[in-house]
Amino acid sequence: MATNDITPGTNTIVLYKSSAAIITDKGENGKYPIRYQSTPATASKPAAYSQQSVRTKDFTVLSGSTASSLEKVLDWAAQNAPSEEEMYSKNSGNALAAQVKECYELLCSDEETANASHSFEDLVSLFRGEVKADECWGNYLALKNTVYFKQDLKAQLDGKLVFSPRPQAEIDELVKKADAKGQEAQKREEFLARLKERKLLPEDSIFMTDVENLAYGQTDKSRTMHDAHLKETPENAHKLLLETGIWDITRNPYPIRWGLSMKSATEGLASPPDEERFAVEGISYAIDNEYSTDPDDAVAWDGTYLWVHIADPASTVAPDSSIDKSARARGATLYLPEGAARMLAEDCLEDYALGLTEKSRALSFRITLDADGNIADCAVLKTMVNVKRLTYAQADTMKDSPELKPLFDIARKNIARRVKSGAVMIDIPQVHITLDENKKVSIEPDERAESSDMIREMMLLAGEGAARFAFQNRIPFPFISQDAPTLPQDLPEGLAGQFRLRRCMHRRSVGISPAMHCGLGLAMYTQVTSPLRRYSDLIAHQQLRAFLDGRQLINKDDMLMRISEGDAGFQAAHKAERKADMHWTLVYLLQNPGWTGEAILVDRGGKQPQLFIPSLGLETYMGVDDSVALNEKIRVKADKINLSELSVEFTQTE
Repeated sequence: MATNDITPGTNTIVLYKSSAAIITDKGENGKYPIRYQSTPATASKPAAYSQQSVRTKDFTVLSGSTASSLEKVLDWAAQNAPSEEEMYSKNSGNALAAQVKECYELLCSDEETANASHSFEDLVSLFRGEVKADECWGNYLALKNTVYFKQDLKAQLDGKLVFSPRPQAEIDELVKKADAKGQEAQKREEFLARLKERKLLPEDSIFMTDVENLAYGQTDKSRTMHDAHLKETPENAHKLLLETGIWDITRNPYPIRWGLSMKSATEGLASPPDEERFAVEGISYAIDNEYSTDPDDAVAWDGTYLWVHIADPASTVAPDSSIDKSARARGATLYLPEGAARMLAEDCLEDYALGLTEKSRALSFRITLDADGNIADCAVLKTMVNVKRLTYAQADTMKDSPELKPLFDIARKNIARRVKSGAVMIDIPQVHITLDENKKVSIEPDERAESSDMIREMMLLAGEGAARFAFQNRIPFPFISQDAPTLPQDLPEGLAGQFRLRRCMHRRSVGISPAMHCGLGLAMYTQVTSPLRRYSDLIAHQQLRAFLDGRQLINKDDMLMRISEGDAGFQAAHKAERKADMHWTLVYLLQNPGWTGEAILVDRGGKQPQLFIPSLGLETYMGVDDSVALNEKIRVKADKINLSELSVEFTQTE
């Protein structure tokens, strides 16, 4: 009798949603009340059961006989049904699996029965002798999960439980796959045992890929860490990779963790267009540090005008082009101790950087200053410039020369003008981190040259002039502003005062409406001096060039969207650079375990005193004796370094 012909009654065992259930009462209006196990038993909790009424089409009767109870049905199956390994084994030690195999061999000995379909009841009768309700669930599992039979799922939709013998070739393939799966499971168990001891073999790296993905922030899950009962965080993944030797201490995960590429853009820029340019007479100077490879600004004074010349990639990078979109996503060039991942392709420097060829194309800001050093006028021109490169050190030796002295004078006057307008001048020592070919870290003080301050003022004048030009000509533009800080009355002297000032500063804002940049002491300001390495500067140049050419400008809404997208990339790059610098600083301390240095007490507020270590460019918090005064130096050593957490504890030395 087919199962769909059986009228279910009280204590009839049925198949409901791939689980065993028992009918608890007679049906009514085409529905039957059933009880099923909703949660299996655990070591700490008993099994949980649920009840509900279901339609006849939602279940399949397993046996027409009356069962003792659902618990006995489930218990018999738990004790007798084949395990997962036994399901696909040809030589299982499980008695029920052996009976199913004998049944299969009997049916396959006859060609007619070997190719026929058989009902569940008929098969159970063959390998068990009789059909018992308390055993029906276990028998069903034995047939459903064995390698020898396959169920006709289409027939089950009609309420029939029908099975047919598998062809031998299909059985062999399933057994082969099961064996491979079993071997893989065994290998994984052996790997997890080695992982627990942190003694991996070279071939174990294949199991650690998901850990690396988690450490890079490319996923928030790791099967390996879950199986090893470790909390799945990027920091824990990093720690595990270090402990197992998969990574060494020089692996820097932070750019990738922040979604950034560690390679420069690849799409090359077209050659600069052949267009009319104003030829600027004399020599202009591109002044930068000695390790700069992408000079993008140059300055000069011709007796009448201050010239600030800027690289001109916007001459070929059109708004919304593929290069523009790539630059927008990056936001900025990523500067790491390992090297630069450039916003624009590396090979564009030859055509667009200033001073790498005899003549340089530029977008120039010709600034007229009044007697007080204020900007009286700013013109924007497409130019051809003669550029000479100087390092800061070289420029400092020329600060009294006819060529550079006027620039230094202008810079000093501009500083005074900005301070009078409320500019906040913060000077905290910086360091420069480098790696050699073996990733040996060096940290050197970034010596502050007077010419560096001069160039900063020239760039600020260019930014102020460009902002005024854009505002006067109603050009949608990326203006940068900053709210006024609330300065303390009792500002300490020295480095402690500089840190106190820094805490008072607000974050900058970027928008299309000009506003006061209080930190700089400027009524309006923008950045236009780094279009090779900052997207906001590039889009500003695109607008200026469109205005000069009489072409359509990017509208305000699109400008806001592009500013926002570019700034998101810029902020990500900035954070990744800070994390990377901290990473390499800790690597330096690990590579130099005997390191000691001077720390300066800069603040006693908060839970712990704050100190600054100038030789590392590093801030830290630690307990110090009450007798140590602000700006006083003490000697410290690195005590506990946690590379994956980017933390280090310092202790005072004698």
